[in-house]
Formats: sequence, structure tokens, C-alpha cells
Amino acid sequence: MATAAPGQLNLDDYPSWGSRGVDCFEKLEQIGEGTYGQVFMAKETETKEIVALKKIRMDNEREGFPITAIREIKILKKLHHQNVIQLKEIVTSPGPDRDEQGKQIDGNKYKGSIYMVFEYMDHDLTGLADKPGMRFTIPQIKCYMKQLLTGLHYCHINQVLHRDIKGSNLLIDNEGNLKLADFGLARSFSSDHNANLTNRVITLWYRPPELLLGSTKYGPAVDMWSVGCIFAELLNGKPILPGKNEPDQLTKIFELCGTPDELIWPGVTKMPWYNNLKPPRQLKRHVKDAFKHFDFHALDLLERMLTLDPSKRISANEALDSEYFWTDPLPCDPKSLPKYEASHEYQTKKRRQQQRQADDAAAKRQKTHHSQPPHARLPPIQQSGHQIRPAQPTNNPHPPMASGSNHHYGKPRGPGGPNRYPPGGNQGGGGYPNRGGQGGGYGSGPYPPQQGRGPPPYPGGGPRGGGSSGGYGGAPNFPQAGPYGPGGPGRGPNYPPQAGSRNQQQQYGNWQ
Repeated sequence: MATAAPGQLNLDDYPSWGSRGVDCFEKLEQIGEGTYGQVFMAKETETKEIVALKKIRMDNEREGFPITAIREIKILKKLHHQNVIQLKEIVTSPGPDRDEQGKQIDGNKYKGSIYMVFEYMDHDLTGLADKPGMRFTIPQIKCYMKQLLTGLHYCHINQVLHRDIKGSNLLIDNEGNLKLADFGLARSFSSDHNANLTNRVITLWYRPPELLLGSTKYGPAVDMWSVGCIFAELLNGKPILPGKNEPDQLTKIFELCGTPDELIWPGVTKMPWYNNLKPPRQLKRHVKDAFKHFDFHALDLLERMLTLDPSKRISANEALDSEYFWTDPLPCDPKSLPKYEASHEYQTKKRRQQQRQADDAAAKRQKTHHSQPPHARLPPIQQSGHQIRPAQPTNNPHPPMASGSNHHYGKPRGPGGPNRYPPGGNQGGGGYPNRGGQGGGYGSGPYPPQQGRGPPPYPGGGPRGGGSSGGYGGAPNFPQAGPYGPGGPGRGPNYPPQAGSRNQQQQYGNWQ
């Protein structure tokens, strides 16, 4: 397979795609569902390889194949990197769909179905972090963050914006490898940033201020804001900006990062929705005070990621070169991480729903209200070199799953129910709301049809609903040799050597 030249996408095509039927796979269980369709864990009948099958929902399409799926497949067929999910092939089912008992499924009686076949990943970052008793170490967080930035830098130098970075779209296998997934909102961009792009993208809690203020001209900096939110969430143990709707999200950003003006962010007062949404009083930036328990280098990197002015925000490549990844404790080798039982956001959500139902039934029997205390995500272990042994690690990469599938790749988290975050955070009353109405990794939900600026500032005042779910959101990508390519002389024994430009080391194999 040919590899993309520096700065270019791989244009090789795969004429055999679509030539095989879905009957080449045995569906093991459903692992996700959303507006995009369904996702199944499946086994290739000949090779016995475990894969994820994403069924593309067609019954609501009046104009043919969904444009979001076309864009997703087109982009991810051209990206080849070890930190981007691999789309293996497209398969079809020629006739009406049938369930496990062979009964015809209503809704698509004559068209047949189309499936995307992805490499199977054991976890997503949100599901793994939410496992009861889970505590990441600082070397583990550095390992995940370094892989995230490496994959994102590859996308950006190939002029692809992801536009939905969040924990449930970051898939992790039991070898410790992290891959970007759900490219349903991704699109190519021009380096001059003159094109008008929709600002109705990125899950609400991870959406940058320029999009919330109505900008339609933007670039890779929008993804880096999302990465900053993920970074702080890993170190802090809970999301840092859990807004209820767009105005509330912007308020939370201003309360943390200060109110922007022409001195801090030239041109901000000319943004379409600035005058309608600016706070009534001037707020000071206090990122350092809010996260003073972070170490110095982590706090410095976070400050540069959460810079309000996108033109001054740190890039993925610059972040890889920051001191945070080159000081003790160094990022660990992914293969040194323990193996865990499969866990995804969809899975934890399902378990909580079952627990709530059991609690409600018990309460009715006892005629008293009884509820489980909310599960709190634990902060990371600060001591370097301390191994994590939470959540019953297992050496079986594909342990048996409970009936009624538990993987995340499906619906977004809904409001209400037990709170997954520690008490004391800014919760807005009873459980965190849906993260902007979108879900996770394998699936990508369609956004409202309007492109560009959209309607006046946030009609209805609520976050966008009915989004995707599941880690394999968009079509994934093809791996390169090994999770870490050859690297040049770095600074000290920092693992892995391929990422970052420290001391002008060789980067990313032959695609930089």
C-alpha cells in the first residue's frame, strides 16, 4: 500500500470495497446505537478476526446515501496512521434486514443495508475513566495525551479538522494504543481559513469560544481547545466546562478564562454574537487558580491550550514539544499498561440504567426511596512509576460480555440518573447533562442541515440534541507500521520517540 507524501492525503483507492456481503461476518452482539445507525461486535467467519460493524441508517434518507457518511469514508480512506481508527472495508446486505431470529426488520424492506467495518477497540477513554475504582497514573495520562496529539497533528498537516474531539471518540485497545475515531463531522480545510464553515460542530462541553461566538472561519485551533478540555478532565477527574446550553457554555468559559476584549483577542468584538452573549461584567482569567493542584508543566500546557484567541492557541506539534512530555515522570510505554475488561461510555450508561431500575423496584417494594450514591471518578495517582491495578485487569482481550450489550459506541449520555462525577463540581442540578447532545466514537450523528452561521444565536437556548454515539463514529483509518514509528534522538529516554519535534527529531515516519 502506498503511503501519503509529506503534507498530502493518500489517494489510493480500494476497488474491492463493497464487493463482500455482511454475511461474511457473524454478529456477536450489538454494542451501540444512535441516530447514525447501529454498531455490532462481529467476527469474520474465515479469519475469526473481531471487528466492529457500523450499520449506516438509510430509512430516513430521501436523497440517497447520507452525505455525512460519504465525507467520513472519503476522509478516512485517505488517512493512514497508527493513532487514527482503521476503516477496513465496506460491506453490504442485498435484501431486507433480519434480526437474530430471522424475522424481517421493518423500515428498510427493499433497499438492503450498508455497513462500515472497523477494527475493534476494547475501550473508549470516557468509559475507561469511568470504571469504578479506576485511577490513571501521570505517566499513563501523558501516554494517552501524547498519542492523541500525535494523531491529531497528522490530521492537521493533512488539512483535516476532526471537529468532535471528546473522550468517547478516543478509542483504546488492550495494548494501550489510542486512536482518534468518529470522523463524521470531520472535513478538509484550506490553509488560508477563508472558507465559510459551519459553527454547529463539536460537542458542547468541548466547543471553543470562537464557534460559540458565531465564527465561520476557523482552523485546527478548534480541535486544540477540545484537547485542552480532555487534558484538564483527565487530571481533574471530571469535566471542567459542563455547560447546559450554548450561552451557559460561553459563560463558564468566560468565568474560567476571563472575558475577551480587543487587547486579549483582536477582532473578538466583531464576532457575530459577541454583543448578545458577552457577560455583564469583566471577568478575570483564573485557570492557574482553578487548577493549582496541577504540576507546573501541566498547568503551562493547559494555559496554552485554553487560550481564548485561536491564533495564539498552541498547535498539536508545539504541544508535543512542550516540557510536560519531557520531564519526569515520562510517558509510559503503552504496552506496559494493564489490560482491562472492555469498557465504553455506552456500557457504563447501560449499567447505571439497570442499577436505577433495580433501585426503583426495591424502593417500591419497601415503599421508601432508595438510590445508589453516585459513582465518583477518582483523580490520577500522582506518584511516578506507581502501577494502576483498578477495575480487575484481565489478560483476555475480548472477555465474554453480559447480554444486552454494554459497549459505548451508541447513544449519548442522557440527563438525570446517578452522577458519574465527584460531588462539589458545578453540576447544574442532578447529574450532568448530555454532552451537547452527541455521543461517541464509532457513530457520527447528523447535525442540523443548515451550514454556515446557522440561525440567530442559539434559538431555543438548549444544546444540540439527537446526536451520534459510539466510538466508531466516522470511518476510521489505516494503521502505519507499529504504534510508534522510528524516532531520532529525543531528550532523554522519553517514550515514545516518534512524536514531537524536540531537538528536530525525525517525526512520524515518512509522512511529516
